[in-house]
Amino acid sequence: MTNDKDIIAAIRKDPEQGFRLLLRQYREPLYWHIRRLVVSHDDAEDATQEAFIRMFRNFDQYGEGNSFKAWLYRIATNEALRLLGRRQGCETLPLDEVTEGMMETACDAYFSDGDALVARLQRAILHLPAKQQLAFNLRYYDELSYAEIAAVSGSSEASAKTNYHLAKEKIIQYMNSNE
Repeated sequence: MTNDKDIIAAIRKDPEQGFRLLLRQYREPLYWHIRRLVVSHDDAEDATQEAFIRMFRNFDQYGEGNSFKAWLYRIATNEALRLLGRRQGCETLPLDEVTEGMMETACDAYFSDGDALVARLQRAILHLPAKQQLAFNLRYYDELSYAEIAAVSGSSEASAKTNYHLAKEKIIQYMNSNE
């Protein structure tokens, strides 16, 4: 496993080689992050590809003092929101406007032949408000710190922590009431 500082240095030294390293390290985690937001495999593939193109084009905008991982996840999240926005007929969908109904049908289709418990968990997550859903996914699945979650979601660290804990409680309630 390569650390972020090595990836950044590699990109600065040889952009093509550095981005191969970036893809090797982050392609799968960012794909799954996006997939949890958009549900569909094809949509997640498209948004992941677009996210990496944006990372490549905008690498010079990465601020050295900021978390590289959070910067990458922010771009990936924005691509997922762009895709969801296009579904709604707008260029970009603000995080506050993402609704569970946008993904519920896709969730049902995606998990129709899968594990019932996993399907229930995914439905519980999709019933959360968008900020709580994002905070939960980033913390639970991607293991980001609250500071990184705040950077990705454009909120404070306290807000990220609150959103995660509210999400966790709502998921527990959903899982217990929908057995």
